[in-house]
Amino acid sequence: MNESDWAFAAVALSAVFFVIDPLANVPIFLTITAGDTTQQRRSTALRAAMAAWITLCVFALAGGVIFKLFGISLGAFKIAGGIMLMLMSIDMMRAQPSRTRTTEEEQAEGRSKDDVAIFPLAIPMLAGPGAIAMVMVLMSRAAWKPIPTAAVFVAVTATCLAAWLLMRSAASADKYLPKTVLRAFERIMGLLLAAVAVEFVAGGVRDMINGT
Repeated sequence: MNESDWAFAAVALSAVFFVIDPLANVPIFLTITAGDTTQQRRSTALRAAMAAWITLCVFALAGGVIFKLFGISLGAFKIAGGIMLMLMSIDMMRAQPSRTRTTEEEQAEGRSKDDVAIFPLAIPMLAGPGAIAMVMVLMSRAAWKPIPTAAVFVAVTATCLAAWLLMRSAASADKYLPKTVLRAFERIMGLLLAAVAVEFVAGGVRDMINGT
């Protein structure tokens, strides 16, 4: 492993980590899992991190092919993600619980929330358009050389592992906060999430105008 490989590995790790920003995902995780037990939260954290890892690895391997196959541009992907986030943020600002559903396997356990591990935690908060674009760019730079390619996947794995550990350690945080504080926090995070959604849509529109 020569010096250029080490440099690429360092760039890949820092770029993936700061684009995904696992720490910024923790407040969203706490608010949208406020009604769950500590064990449920830990399970959600694990599923979210795994889903994000799988998503980013798939797009690292075949992102360009997937977009071309369905005729999707990155700009359109950003806009779609922004709209989905906006719908979620509206419920958060109104402090409304997610819709509930019952499956055959869960009938004994009663009603349960929709799985927030996939949306919005894994996609698009962790594996969002920016992160997907980043891994695709890094893979193009790696040019399928063994060490740089491995460095991209190590960066994705390390970042998703960090996200899981951060969310898991925060799983019992609501024990120390009154419900009124959590409700206010949920509305504030809903507003911030709406702002993120607007940024996604605006970035997608710019990309489509610029033809990227």
